[in-house]
Amino acid sequence: MALKVLTALDSARTQLYHFKAIIIAGMGLFSDAYDLFCIPPIMTLIGRIYYSDEPKSVDKIYQVPAEVTSIMIAVALLGTAIGQVVFGHLGDQVGRRKVYGLSLMLMFLSSIACGFSICTSRTCVMLSLGFFRFVLGLGIGGDYPLSATIMSEFSNKKTRGAFIAAVFSMQGFGILMSSMVTMVVCAVFDRASSKPPPGKRAPEVADLAWRIILMIGAVPAGLTYYWRMKMPETARYTALVENNVVQAALDMERILDVPISEMTEEGLLPPHPQESYTLFSKEFFRRHGRDLFACSIAWFLVDVVFYSSNLFQSKIYDDYLPHQKNVNVYQEALKVARFQAIMAICSTIPGYFATVYFIDRIGRVKIQMLGFFFMALSLFAIGVPYSYWSKNKNGGFLVLYGLTFFFSNFGPNTTTFIVPAELFPARFRTTCHGIAGAAGKAGAIIGSIGFLWASHNKEEDGYSKGIGMTASLVILGGVSTLGLVTTYLFSRETMGRSLEDNENEDDITGVCFLRGFKCCDNNGIIMADDY
Repeated sequence: MALKVLTALDSARTQLYHFKAIIIAGMGLFSDAYDLFCIPPIMTLIGRIYYSDEPKSVDKIYQVPAEVTSIMIAVALLGTAIGQVVFGHLGDQVGRRKVYGLSLMLMFLSSIACGFSICTSRTCVMLSLGFFRFVLGLGIGGDYPLSATIMSEFSNKKTRGAFIAAVFSMQGFGILMSSMVTMVVCAVFDRASSKPPPGKRAPEVADLAWRIILMIGAVPAGLTYYWRMKMPETARYTALVENNVVQAALDMERILDVPISEMTEEGLLPPHPQESYTLFSKEFFRRHGRDLFACSIAWFLVDVVFYSSNLFQSKIYDDYLPHQKNVNVYQEALKVARFQAIMAICSTIPGYFATVYFIDRIGRVKIQMLGFFFMALSLFAIGVPYSYWSKNKNGGFLVLYGLTFFFSNFGPNTTTFIVPAELFPARFRTTCHGIAGAAGKAGAIIGSIGFLWASHNKEEDGYSKGIGMTASLVILGGVSTLGLVTTYLFSRETMGRSLEDNENEDDITGVCFLRGFKCCDNNGIIMADDY
C-alpha cells in the first residue's frame, strides 16, 4: 500500500517551490558547466603566458604542450567520476541534504583555489592547477546524483521529467556564462593594457586574467549554498529510508501547499519494510542490473561524443570561420570563447529547452533514441565527406556540426541525467545515479583525450600523427549508432510512473524482456506494454 504522503507528492500541483527547487539544484549544474567548459580559452591564455620559450611563427600562438593539455582535462573528469560515486553513495547512506551542501562548498573553495594556484612558475602553476581542478571535479561529480535525485523526489509524476530536465538545462547557461565572462575579462584587459604585440609572449598582467575567470566560477556556488541548507530532506528519503513518515508529511506541508490531512495515515503504521537484498547482491542485479547497465552504457557512449566535440569544438570548425592573423593573447582567448558562446546559443541551449518541453509528452526512451540517431546522422554527414568540406568551406558544415549539439541535448545528454534518478529504489537511487554518471565520465575521458590526439592528420603542434579528422568523426558517428542500438534493446520508459513502482517487492522484477514483449509482475499481470 502506498504511503499517503508519497501519493500526495505524486499528485501535487505544480507550485512556486518546484521552480525554486529547480533554481537551487540547477545552480549547481550551472557551476559545473562553467568550471568544466571555461578551460579551452584558459589553456590558450596559459599557453601564451607560460609556454613562450619555444619560438614560433608570428601567426602561431604559443600552446600548452599536448601532454599537459590532456592531463589538465583528464584530472577534472577523473575527479568528477570519483565524486559521483563517493557522494552518490553518501547520499543514500546519510541523506541527500546532508551531503548536498558539502559538494557545493567543495566546488566553491576549489574554484577559488584554482585561481590562486599558489605560485607563478610554470611547473608549480600547472601542478597546483591540476590538483585543485581534481578537487573541483570531486565537488562537481557529487552535484550530479544529488541534484537529479532531489529534484525527482520533490516532483509530481506528471511533470517530473520536465523539472529534472530544467535543472540539467542550467548546464547550457553555465557554458554560455563561462564564454561571456571570458570575453568580458579579455576585452577589459585588452582595452586597459598597452596593446601587447601579436604573436609574442603575453604581458605579466595577463596572468591575472585567467585566474579571475576561474574564481568567478565560485560566485554562483557561494550564492546557492544558503538556500541548499534551507531545503528539507526529501519526503521519499525520510519516509522510505529513515522510516519517519510523520516528519516527511510535516516537511511537505511546510514547503508545498498540501494539507496535512491528505498526508496523515489512518492509525499507526509499522516501519516501512526494507528489502533484504543489498547493493550489488545477486538479488540487486536480478532486479536492477539491466537498468544499471542501460543507464551506464548510454551515459558512457553519449559522453564519448559530447565531451570530445564540446571541449575541442574550435579544433573542428576553426578552419571554417574567418581567421585573424597577428592577434594578441586576449584576442586569441576571446575568439575561442566567442565560438563557444555562439554554439551554446544556437544549438546547445535550444536542445535543452526542447527536452524540457517534450520529455513528459513523448517519453525518455524515444527522445534518447531520436538524439542518438540524429547525432550519428550529423557526424556521418560531416565526417564521410570531410575532404569536400575542407575544400569547399561554407556554412553547411557548421549547421550540421551544430545539430550534433542540439540533438545531444535534445537527446541522450539530458535523458541519461534524468532516467537514473527515476529507476532505482530510494535507498540505492543516488548510488546508482553516481555509478552511471561515473561511467559517463569514463567515456568523457576516453572521448576527449582520444579525439585530441587522434584527429590530427599529421604531426603538428606537439601532437603525433593520428587517424585524422575524417576517421575521428566517423568513429564518433559509430559510437552514436551504438547508443541508439543499446537504448532500443535495454532502456525502459519511466514517464508517468511513480518512483515507488521500482521499490515494491511485488512490482516489476527487473528481468524485462527485449522491447516488443510484455512486462509482467510476479503474478503474471501485465504492467506495461512498452519496455
